[in-house]
Amino acid sequence: MECVGLGVRNFAAMTTVSFCPTLRSQRIRVTRKQSSFRRCSLYRHLVRVKAGSAGSESCVAVDFKDGFSDKEDFVKAGGSELLFVQMQQNKLMDKQSKLADKLAPISIGENVLDLVVIGCGPAGLALAAESAKLGLKVGLIGPDLPFTNNYGVWEDEFNDLGLEGCIEHVWQDTIVYLDDNDPIFIGRAYGRVSRHFLHEELLRRCVESGVSYLSSRVESIVEATDGHRLVACEHDIVVPCRLATVASGAASGKLLQYEVGGPKVCVQTAYGVEVEVENNPYDPSLMVFMDYRDYNKQKVPCLEAEYPTFLYAMPMSPTRVFFEETCLASKEAMPFGLLKKKLFSRLQTMGIRIIKTYEEEWSYIPVGGSLPNTEQKNLAFGAAASMVHPATGYSVVRSLSEAPKYASVIANILKQAHSKDALTRIKFNENISMQAWNSLWPQERKRQRAFFLFGLALIVELDIEGIRTFFHTFFCLPKWMWQGFLGSTLSSADLALFAFYMFVIAPNDLRMCLIRHLLSDPTGATMIRTYLTV
Repeated sequence: MECVGLGVRNFAAMTTVSFCPTLRSQRIRVTRKQSSFRRCSLYRHLVRVKAGSAGSESCVAVDFKDGFSDKEDFVKAGGSELLFVQMQQNKLMDKQSKLADKLAPISIGENVLDLVVIGCGPAGLALAAESAKLGLKVGLIGPDLPFTNNYGVWEDEFNDLGLEGCIEHVWQDTIVYLDDNDPIFIGRAYGRVSRHFLHEELLRRCVESGVSYLSSRVESIVEATDGHRLVACEHDIVVPCRLATVASGAASGKLLQYEVGGPKVCVQTAYGVEVEVENNPYDPSLMVFMDYRDYNKQKVPCLEAEYPTFLYAMPMSPTRVFFEETCLASKEAMPFGLLKKKLFSRLQTMGIRIIKTYEEEWSYIPVGGSLPNTEQKNLAFGAAASMVHPATGYSVVRSLSEAPKYASVIANILKQAHSKDALTRIKFNENISMQAWNSLWPQERKRQRAFFLFGLALIVELDIEGIRTFFHTFFCLPKWMWQGFLGSTLSSADLALFAFYMFVIAPNDLRMCLIRHLLSDPTGATMIRTYLTV
């Protein structure tokens, strides 16, 4: 829901891409059966390309092995929807400045940098700027790509970060529809972030603090005999530094180690269009956070029914609206083709007529999965550090808000190491990274995440009626609870109280579902164990 991206309409008009074989349809009642894609091998998939004009189709093999450490890394990168994700990542954004035009180049083979930040998204730029502001020599490395994703945020959170100038549109309230026409008012203003303004503001901070830059992909990070990190880039370029932090997104398995045996990653997918319309039923002063109403009233089993979805709508004016069909989370990514079909079917049934299309967007957000191994010497930040909220898909605000604190921790650690003699410094370096990891993932944060992972594992098992029952109960909680949950402000103790209230007021079928889930799903035992760990 946070992140959506503009794709290439010309390509989409020429071909429809889907992955073989087709999924089985099954009517879902209490839980939904997750459809699985049979793969030719771990990284080789059959891609069915359907010609838009001739109507014929054929299967071709596409090898995705390069660039991914394992199957989980491939799923995080886009999995069966990788072609759409790559189109999204590579679209043009002419208004955004090129990093290489604004930042000084990294001097190769000269001084050792204090910190290298790998990745040039919001998390990477924010951390680089905040670290350099504290006097560290910081290098930023990564492809010079623009921000192609739209971000929706709670207005007060962005204002607290001093980024109110980056919001291009504000709705004074946010609403939710479940299964009737009576909306639930969240009572909080919501904003749409300008990709251009956010990129330019974070880049301006990097320029002012003296961050240097190298446009290159990173192949590996190795440790030198003196304890420094050697960041190996394309074209045999090696950048030495005292610490390296990976902020290159969720699919960073080539550079980071993740805990073994943790929960499998799930995926939030969404297909959206910004359009000019006739007969828009939504109030332009209200942002539609979730609309779970069933406009189609389908009585027969269909593939789309296996993935409960909702409509996310940003009315910029009475006639210009951004509509997005969203699958909150699923074990296998809901294909963009199904999301698109469901969205247009919904709009047609609602009587909304599209006059003009401005943007077409694909959103792919890995949620859940394992935490990074906190004993490794390479650091991480943003989605690479599993900072995406497992239950909502939000991450940008957390990354931007935690960048100053994390930069301060890194700066203090490096200053301590610099003050020691050479022999002591090598021994001290062995513990440097763990101090930084512990600041990013203290036990309190781990408890909160374990709770959210338990909730995520429940959501992906519910059918549409189960999800509506869940959210009906959710919005009957005391307002501070559900508002705090949506705003990620509840402590682990608050979340325990949240769970107790939820169980007390839930209908019996949901109570039984919660009990079964706690006793049978591994995330239940993990949550209890994490809460009991001091």
